[in-house]
Amino acid sequence: MRTRTLALAASGAALLAAVTLAPAAHAGPVRGADPAGAELKEGSVSAADLLAEVTSCSQISNGKYRTDEETSATIPVCGKNGAVFWKADMDIDCDGEITAACNEDTDPWFQNGTAFETSDGKPLNAEKLPYVVVPSTSSIWNYSDAGIKGGGVAAVIYNNKVEYAVVGDTGPNKIIGEASYATAKALGIDPDPETGGAESGVTYILFKNSKVSPIESHSAAVTAGDALAKQFIQNN
Repeated sequence: MRTRTLALAASGAALLAAVTLAPAAHAGPVRGADPAGAELKEGSVSAADLLAEVTSCSQISNGKYRTDEETSATIPVCGKNGAVFWKADMDIDCDGEITAACNEDTDPWFQNGTAFETSDGKPLNAEKLPYVVVPSTSSIWNYSDAGIKGGGVAAVIYNNKVEYAVVGDTGPNKIIGEASYATAKALGIDPDPETGGAESGVTYILFKNSKVSPIESHSAAVTAGDALAKQFIQNN
């Protein structure tokens, strides 16, 4: 669990209710690199199609969040068609399993645990597993009451790219906009936990009552995310 956020140094019943998917082959094209090093699409739903569904906000949070300690509270949590979403920055969460990229030396705020754990009870691996961070429960918003749970499926969109992730950690209760090292790297965002991140332009769509099993299976998150994203678009 993160007790701080990183200020950027550079300045079914409802969408497959209670979805639980085990690892499976990707449905459609998956992320990779072409010979020139360009990122390819993960899943079969485009960033443009997802963004077209979240152009307006029906606010479900009681208030708004800050993106960092020094900013004003301007970010609402919105709800639509079995999902919640917000548009914010991206701070880098490097908490969890100690790795070459995520440890006390690389991250001044490093913690060796995550709010949600692997199927064998270990912290998540932020360097390898794409996951998003939700604000801890407060009077502003209770993610659990909204149908969001550990291992839930999320689509993270940045610079016309989509990365599927799981809900893997919780953060400060007044700040929003954070994801794992692996999420940032996959989206072409500098994943350095101290100096990286994105100042704006990141959209987070979390699908209610969804759950990847095991939580550490990214392939399962992509399969579930692709199906949920298709329903999200088709049901509007």
